[in-house]
Amino acid sequence: MPSPPRPSSPAAFRVLPPSADVVIVGGGVMGASIAFHLAEAGVRDIVVVERGELACGSSGKPIGGVRAHFSDPLNIELGLRSLRAFQDFPHRPGADIRLDTVGYLFLITGEGQAAEFTESVRLQNSLGVPSRLIDAAEARRLCPYLSTEGLVAAVHSPTDGHARPGLVVHGYADAAAGAGVRFATHTRVTGMDISGDRVSAVHTDSGTVTCSTVICAAGAWSARIGVMAGVDLPVRPVRRQLAFTERLSPAAPRIPFTIDFTSSAYFHNSDDGLLFGLADPRQPDGFDTTWSPEWLELFQDVVRRRAPALASMPIADGWAGLYEVTPDHNALIGRAAELSNFLYATGFSGHGFLQAPAVGEVVRDLHLGREPCVDITPMSADRFRSGAASRPEAHIV
Repeated sequence: MPSPPRPSSPAAFRVLPPSADVVIVGGGVMGASIAFHLAEAGVRDIVVVERGELACGSSGKPIGGVRAHFSDPLNIELGLRSLRAFQDFPHRPGADIRLDTVGYLFLITGEGQAAEFTESVRLQNSLGVPSRLIDAAEARRLCPYLSTEGLVAAVHSPTDGHARPGLVVHGYADAAAGAGVRFATHTRVTGMDISGDRVSAVHTDSGTVTCSTVICAAGAWSARIGVMAGVDLPVRPVRRQLAFTERLSPAAPRIPFTIDFTSSAYFHNSDDGLLFGLADPRQPDGFDTTWSPEWLELFQDVVRRRAPALASMPIADGWAGLYEVTPDHNALIGRAAELSNFLYATGFSGHGFLQAPAVGEVVRDLHLGREPCVDITPMSADRFRSGAASRPEAHIV
């Protein structure tokens, strides 16, 4: 199976300096966004440490959904701020990310779901998100592949859509490199030195970097980084798989990013075909990213009822990536209570790509001692110690 396409980038080079003001662990979308926002704010002497190539982890897997459709104010605000940043990406930082504002379409098959989505839409509308509840017939007009049998309603969020994650990562990284950020790729973190309540150095398989601040943006590997610093980051890796159809003739209509909420099956346009995905509830934790064609049977079983034509479409390719899942499926963002110079942004449970621009702003402000644009106190990793974990968000894509 071929690997996901990744654009080449002048930012991806192997340089590990002996010291840095800020060490960011993780060269995915979160690490690149944080590096860009710090450099833009005038922070100098930043190094990003990445175990492989930039975007080689989950950030390079092109699901690419971007949305503000959530059921709580904090995630809505992070999504909305990020949507605006994605729209402005050609100007800041300056890259084409192939943003396609086709909207999101959530399919509802139960009256209880309909009631919950009605409340979510009311909240979203109050915060400036133009989502709306629609009937099954309108859902089918938006997505002609749908069968309306058993479909109670749907929610359409027209300003959402999808972009190319690899282009976003490299857009941020190239701009950050232009501002002096150094990227140490193929460099694995192996340990940390702790002096009192601070991290004083980061050890890697390419050498040691003394530092003033460490920021963990290591995605599915964050729990391991936390252990090195003595910080509990409850993140577990879970495999998620997707597939691409062969080129379709006639061409697929331009459709929303469509999600069957009950099953988690989703699909959207991708080049000259469609992208398919589904979260397998039986998937065990682990770092396995082997793509299994048998997984397609799960997807096909669902879409035979909801979008029958998709079940027989020929598949050209597929691959697997890792979700970074927390116990309540909400992110971990904050400063460690144990170490005053250890910050983290991880555990996004499928929402990291779409929230990366706003989270880059938040971590920038935390580092600079400024009040962040949103109150991220509920995202503290300490919430699991205090029993204040929030209600789980839908974590489909």
